[in-house]
Amino acid sequence: MPQLYTTINPYRHFMLPVTHGHEIYVEETGNPDGIPILFIHGGPGAGLSTDYSKLFDTDVYRIIGFEQRGCGRSTPFASLEHNTTQDLLNDITALREYLNINKWILFGGSWGSTLALLTAIEAPEHTLGLILRGVFLGREEDIHWYIHPKGGAGQLYPEYYEAFVQDVGYLETTQEICDAFFSLFNQKNKFAKANALRAWYGWEERISRIQHPYGDPLYNYDLHQVASLAILECHYLKNTCFIPDNYILDKIHMINHIPGMIVHGRYDMICRLESSYSLQQSWPNSQLNIIPDAGHSTSEPGIAFALKQATDTMHKIIDSNYL
Repeated sequence: MPQLYTTINPYRHFMLPVTHGHEIYVEETGNPDGIPILFIHGGPGAGLSTDYSKLFDTDVYRIIGFEQRGCGRSTPFASLEHNTTQDLLNDITALREYLNINKWILFGGSWGSTLALLTAIEAPEHTLGLILRGVFLGREEDIHWYIHPKGGAGQLYPEYYEAFVQDVGYLETTQEICDAFFSLFNQKNKFAKANALRAWYGWEERISRIQHPYGDPLYNYDLHQVASLAILECHYLKNTCFIPDNYILDKIHMINHIPGMIVHGRYDMICRLESSYSLQQSWPNSQLNIIPDAGHSTSEPGIAFALKQATDTMHKIIDSNYL
């Protein structure tokens, strides 16, 4: 089996106050004098995993991880107040300025890829390169694919989709689906609320990889993560990710000069391969690596090893430009 790097503990962690009463959790791992690389987690609401440093050569990289507003160790937990895409982009800018970093690499998977692309488009002068996994472009068609009964994921996993919508029924639009779940998440009946949270979380977890070696993910869940992922993800999809439709592809010319490496599983049911393919076709300075036997999750060996290779290649590309 291809080898990844050894996971190591952060050498520093802290809470960074941002705006409107939010504080974001930040940690740094690897070489303090290395090439800065920002690890942007998915979701929205997923938080940091414990082993993401295994994708990076910690002698080369200064790895900066943070948990987005409302999730993980950031506070207030699961808060939707002042929690929009622009707020998250402002937090990334605040973090870069606080750490006194002029240029860094952006690394993001799924929703993290959305934020990485938007960050680079907003501030190309501060971006050395991008490494992306399972690209999500935030278009209406991407949301439709993921949560609509006639989208691709629902058609390929009809039994899991039925479990997903058992408390809201089959609805006509993605907006109606999000509205129905949002109402369930905000009801007073704690048992019904918990069931709705698990249903949303379970839908994503069940279709995120081709195989589940440890059984049904609904029997192995962290209720804290279930709540933040379900509530924040529904909030963002309900608001079409707070970005105009097709915004990223319309603005991709802003980063044509920046190198990008894209990894996408052939059988990704959450973020369809077309998104990464369309992105690569519009971005001449990028490369797309399609993993033939994988879905969406970094936990799949083919995805993880391809990302490790991408980080190894990227630092060789930009080493001569990083001073």
